[in-house]
Amino acid sequence: MTAENTKAKPLQCKSIISYVNDLPNISSLSGLACTLLAIFFSISGLYEAAMIGMIWAVAFDWADGLIARRMKGRTGNDRTFGGQLDVVIDIVSYGVTPAILLLSYGNFDIIYLPGAFLMLAASALRLSYFTTFGLDGGTKYTGLALDNNNIILVFIFLFESLFSHGFFSIILYVCGVGLAALNVSQIKTPKLSGKPINVFILASYTIGISVFYGWKLL
Repeated sequence: MTAENTKAKPLQCKSIISYVNDLPNISSLSGLACTLLAIFFSISGLYEAAMIGMIWAVAFDWADGLIARRMKGRTGNDRTFGGQLDVVIDIVSYGVTPAILLLSYGNFDIIYLPGAFLMLAASALRLSYFTTFGLDGGTKYTGLALDNNNIILVFIFLFESLFSHGFFSIILYVCGVGLAALNVSQIKTPKLSGKPINVFILASYTIGISVFYGWKLL
């Protein structure tokens, strides 16, 4: 018997598709679209385009929470559904996408599979931990929040042209596994997405990254 069958659920008052008509969920799904593009371009070898997709996925992820906190009239079910949607998208955006990036940059050599698995497993463990225990004291995360994976990786890729493909693939491998270790570590990190100044910094960073990689694509 599946967990879906055994877990008690709140009374369903709306259809599944009706939750698309919710601005925070639209923002979340927009981030998922950016993630899909990042995966597509990673597999295609257009890493500059993949970086743009990865950073915009973070921007939309932060935006959905910002919008949700300022919206009035959302029910408890709306908030619960949005939270679950956010978690499901997070594992794709910050676990699957970086893992595929590593595999693709490594020409899908089998040696990159362990690193990709560690990145994906760490994201699954972290999200399970977070959904169970939440923030530490209401203000801090245990371990490095997953959105930092994309923020850091797109920054590291700024220096890709300075190294040979083979050497940079090693750098990417080490950084990916290092991020995975930080994701499941016991370090305490602040919740950045809720502060307006951090949102402004991310918006500026997103635009800057998009312009830089967009220029390289020309």
